[in-house]
Amino acid sequence: MEGFYFMNKTDFLLRLKLQKGIGYVKMLQIAMQLDTEEIDPIQLNALDLPLALRETCLKAYQDDRAGLAVSRISQQCKVISFFDNEYPERLRQIYQPPLILFARGNLELLNQKIATIVGSRLATAYSQEVINKMVPGLVKQKIVIASGLAKGVDTMAHQAALGNNGRTIAVLGNGLNHFYPMQNHFLQEQIASSGLLLSEYLPDTPPRPFRFPQRNRLLAGISESVIVTEAKEKSGSLITANLALQENRDVYAVPGPVTSVLSEGPNRLIEAGATPIIDYELKKERFDNLESSILFSE
Repeated sequence: MEGFYFMNKTDFLLRLKLQKGIGYVKMLQIAMQLDTEEIDPIQLNALDLPLALRETCLKAYQDDRAGLAVSRISQQCKVISFFDNEYPERLRQIYQPPLILFARGNLELLNQKIATIVGSRLATAYSQEVINKMVPGLVKQKIVIASGLAKGVDTMAHQAALGNNGRTIAVLGNGLNHFYPMQNHFLQEQIASSGLLLSEYLPDTPPRPFRFPQRNRLLAGISESVIVTEAKEKSGSLITANLALQENRDVYAVPGPVTSVLSEGPNRLIEAGATPIIDYELKKERFDNLESSILFSE
């Protein structure tokens, strides 16, 4: 067959991701039938798939422009597929695990103990004080701090980790080639250099509001624990906590005054059974009665 050659599975999945009209469900349908490490057109023609999907597979395999894009992306960042050894085991366990990840930095951090810290973009000095007192103890325990690189609590968490010579992971709601928010440009570069940037989006994908709730499942998925500081009752932070609960992660919350709207989220989590943080340490208690029914989504 003219142009016949073997292609590794990760490169093929990336080529698929670059094709128009291929979303998560179709990619998963195809990926589940790729039972060899190397892909060739004979195997693709034999897949038990609708004709249109098989044609898309062959197009992805033969697409020269997609090949150039894969080469360019591979020079910009590390590309990991669900089938690679580098893929984090905890992330394999979640609902709809990403089939492709894009990373810059130290992938080994994904195999260490990870605590995700999330909260409001409009967090007050209360969150800053709690994070500044809590993070040094986590760093001493060799716990990696993860967050979403947003304004507010996310920025506080990343900066506290770096300021205490710890390691931090930023999970982005956009591609790695975008800096969002722009004020965190330098922080994002710092994390790429001494920690890890992680995204499920192609590197040139711009930030959009709907991508951040999708990003939250990765924040919950890579971690052993999720900590919520200040957050409104209906917020992305509560989405992350709810996802962590569903994935059987430990959920912690920082209690706050009932007069503060930013304490409504963590206080409701505690009411539901989350572990309150009262001495800047993560206790090992687990609550079997943690009820997801009272947690709210946007």
